[in-house]
Amino acid sequence: MLSILLIGVSLSMDAFAISVANGLTLKNFNVRHALWMGLCFGGFQFLMPLAGFLLGSTVSRYVTALGPYISFALLAFIGGKMLLDSLRPERGGDDGAMRSLSHKALLLAAVATSIDALAVGVSFAFLEDLRLLPACALIGCTTFVISFAGAMLGSRIPGLSGKRAGILGGLVLIGIGLKMLIEGVILK
Repeated sequence: MLSILLIGVSLSMDAFAISVANGLTLKNFNVRHALWMGLCFGGFQFLMPLAGFLLGSTVSRYVTALGPYISFALLAFIGGKMLLDSLRPERGGDDGAMRSLSHKALLLAAVATSIDALAVGVSFAFLEDLRLLPACALIGCTTFVISFAGAMLGSRIPGLSGKRAGILGGLVLIGIGLKMLIEGVILK
């Protein structure tokens, strides 16, 4: 189970970075936001290896091939929107911080960051003595804890205005998308 825990930690690093960025940029951040991020990221990190295992090597080969492009497109879109929103001229005392956590944007980010977990699930199909549900649960719980901690950490970084945090958060999301694209296409 140690190897599954390490897989869970490595799969959750992108979710951690996005959670930190969201924690930085959310106006009126509270623990409920961190819980929601942890649940979304952890839930998808639980479901995707399970789906990859069930798909085996049939359809998942195509999803895995397209995964870097899909992840990049989703994260670049979300990051670009965050960046543009932060660069718009201030209106009515708005400091550039996100007013609320968009469920749609968070779900898109959760899907984008969990596509690599689909490939992990495919590899699980070839392991003989793997207990699938406990392994997926460990990956999901690990991601939940790491994402929750990232959101809480991001909300407590002092001295960063909402506008600067929005710019930083948007650049982080675009950077993660680029990293996933480069790793999945060029470094493959």
